[in-house]
Amino acid sequence: MPREKVRVLIVDDSASVRQILQTILNDDPDIEVMATASDPFVAARRLQDEIPDVMILDLEMPRMDGMTFLRKIMAQRPIPVIICSSLTEEGSNVMFEAFEAGAVDIVPKPKIDTRQALLECSTRLREAVKSAARARVRPRAERRAIEKKLTADAIIPPPVQGKVRPTTERIVCIGASTGGTEALNDVLEMLPANCPPILIVQHMPAGFTAAFARRLDSVCQIRVKEAEDREPVLPGCAYIAPGAHHMLVQRIGPRYQVALKDGPPVSRHRPSADVLFRSAAQHAGANALGVIMTGMGDDGARGMLEMRKLGAATRAQDEESCVVFGMPKEAIAHGGVEKVVPLHHISREIMHWSQAGPVVAGLAR
Repeated sequence: MPREKVRVLIVDDSASVRQILQTILNDDPDIEVMATASDPFVAARRLQDEIPDVMILDLEMPRMDGMTFLRKIMAQRPIPVIICSSLTEEGSNVMFEAFEAGAVDIVPKPKIDTRQALLECSTRLREAVKSAARARVRPRAERRAIEKKLTADAIIPPPVQGKVRPTTERIVCIGASTGGTEALNDVLEMLPANCPPILIVQHMPAGFTAAFARRLDSVCQIRVKEAEDREPVLPGCAYIAPGAHHMLVQRIGPRYQVALKDGPPVSRHRPSADVLFRSAAQHAGANALGVIMTGMGDDGARGMLEMRKLGAATRAQDEESCVVFGMPKEAIAHGGVEKVVPLHHISREIMHWSQAGPVVAGLAR
C-alpha cells in the first residue's frame, strides 16, 4: 500500500512565490500541495473544509500578518506550521516570536523572490515539511534534490579506544533540532552559575545563532554566547555553534577550547551534532556528558555512540516531551543512550552528573 503524502497548505501574498513553492513541493513524491492562499482570511476559509498536515506561512501579508494568524491557529486548532519569510539578522527576534507562538521550523525566504533563489532552498524546504508533519504540536495561548549524506569522517577522524588523554575537566555537549529553541531555553534557564561548560549544536540558519544566544543569555543565570574559534571553554558558560560552521571541542593541555570548521554538511547539517559529539569522545572521554534532544533525522546518533564507547555519560530527551522524537529515537536505536529522561529533568541530570566528580584517568569505563 503506497505511503500517504504529506498534504501542505501554502499561505503567501505573492502569486509567484506560491507557484514556485508549489512546484518545489509537488516535485517530491512524498508531498502534495492541497491548496494555496493569498492571505490568512482565504486560508481560514480553506481550513474549514480540510486540515493540512503542514502549513507554510509568510509573515508579511495584507489584511492580517502571519504572526497574528499563527497565534490564532495555535490557540484554536494547532497544526504544524513552517514560517517561510524574508527574515534578516536584524529581524531575527521575529523568528523567536514565531517559535514561541508555536511554529515548528523556519525556512528563510531569499530576499529576492526569483525562481532561482527559491529553488536553491528546495531541499531545505522539503525536509522541513517532512519533519513538521511528524511534529507533536500543542495548543498555545494566543500570545506566544537530496544531497549526499556525509558522516563526521568528512570533518574529523574517528576516535580510537584508549587514546583519550587524561584530564579532570568535565564538559557537556548538547545536540538539538526541530523544537530545540524552546527546549534549550527550558534546560539552560534552570542551570546554576556553577554548572559545567556546555557546547550546543542547534540546527539553525547562519545569521540567527548570535541572536539566539543573546536571547538565552538574557533569561539564564549562566552566560550564553555564540561560540568563537579558539576561545577557551569555561564553567558557567554555554556556547552556541554558529550557523553554517561545525563546532568541535579541542584540548590545549588539560583545558578545552572551541574549534570552528568549514566543510560539507554532516548528516545533512552544518553545524552537526555528530561532529561535536565525536570531538568530545576524542578529547574528553569519560569526562563528557552527551545530551540529544528533540529534532528530526539522525544527526548525533553515531557521535553519541562513539561518546559512550569511550566512557562518556549519555542522555536522550523522552518521546513525550519532544516536538519531534527523531534524533533521540535514532540515538537510542544505535545503542548510544544510557538513560532517557523528560525535558524538565535534563538540567538536573547535568548537575547530578557534574557533581559526581571527574574521572581522573579520562579513559573509557
